[in-house]
Amino acid sequence: MLRRAFLLLSCLSLLATSAMSADSKKLVIVAGKPSHPPRMHEFNAGVQLLAKCLQGIEGLDVHVVLNGWPESEEVFDGADAVVFYMDGGGRHEVVQENGRRLKLIDEWVKNGVGIGCMHYGVEIIPDQAGQEFKRWIGGHYENMFSCNPIWEPSFTVLPDHPITRGVKPFTIKDEWYFNMRFVQDIPGNVPKDVDGVKFVPILVAVPSDEVRDGPYVYPKGPYPHIQQDKGRAEAMMWSVERPNGGRGFGFTGGHFHDNWGNDDYRKTVLNSFLWLAHAEVPAGGVESKLAEGDLDANLDPKPPRK
Repeated sequence: MLRRAFLLLSCLSLLATSAMSADSKKLVIVAGKPSHPPRMHEFNAGVQLLAKCLQGIEGLDVHVVLNGWPESEEVFDGADAVVFYMDGGGRHEVVQENGRRLKLIDEWVKNGVGIGCMHYGVEIIPDQAGQEFKRWIGGHYENMFSCNPIWEPSFTVLPDHPITRGVKPFTIKDEWYFNMRFVQDIPGNVPKDVDGVKFVPILVAVPSDEVRDGPYVYPKGPYPHIQQDKGRAEAMMWSVERPNGGRGFGFTGGHFHDNWGNDDYRKTVLNSFLWLAHAEVPAGGVESKLAEGDLDANLDPKPPRK
C-alpha cells in the first residue's frame, strides 16, 4: 500500500513560488525515480529542497515534477526553462518512448527554452542522444571517455558570470564527473565560441594525479586517455548560450544529498536556475538558508545500506 501511494506521486507538480507576475519566468524542475543508497541520488528530496530555497524570488514561477517524466505534459506548457536531475544512460527519462521525448525537447530548444542537466542526468548513450545534448547543453558524459571519481576539488577561481554571483570559492567532496564529451571535442576548460554557441566553464579545477589514476566509481579504470592529461584543468559545471537566445547548463555534482547544505555549492545551482530561465540573478546571488531538518525532508524510502 505504501509503495502504491509512493508511485502516485509520479505526476505531482508543486508550485514553489507565489511571487508571480505577467512577466514571470516559468521554471520546471524534474526529479528522477529513486536510485542508489540513502542520501545519494536523492532527486525527489533535492529538487524540493532547491524549490523551497527559491520561494519568494520575484519573477520566478517554479514547478516541481517528482519521480520521473510527468504523466501530464501540461506542466511544461509555457516553460522558459526545464532542469533534469535524474539517472541517465539508457534509463534517462529523455530518451524513452523511442525518441518522442527527444523530439519534444528539441522543439523546446528551437523555441529558446533553457535546458539544464544535473549529475547522472548529464550522461546519455551517444548514439541515442549525443547530438541532442550537444545542442541543448553543450556536451554530455560518455561512458569510458568521461570518468566519475569521488574526489574533493577546490573551486578557487570563478568566472565573471551571473551563475557565480555571490559565490565564494569552495571545496567539496562529490562524485564529480570530468572529461566530458563537449561540442566539437573542445576540452571545455576555457570559454569558447563554437558555431555561434557561447560556451563558458563555470566550475573548473585540476584533478590531482592520484584522482586521474583512479579508481573511478564505474568502471574503475584507470583510463590511459584520462591519465595522459595530468595537470589539465577540467570543467565540472558549464553554461552555453545558443544563437537563438536559449541557454543550457551541465552540472556534474549532485551525488551526495548532504552537499546541498553547503551555501556556495547550493547558491551556484540556484543561480543557474534563474539564469537558465532568463530571470534576473541578484547581485549577491540567490540567498537561502536551510532550517533544521531540511536536509532530512522528503527523502526517498530506500533500504538502509548494508
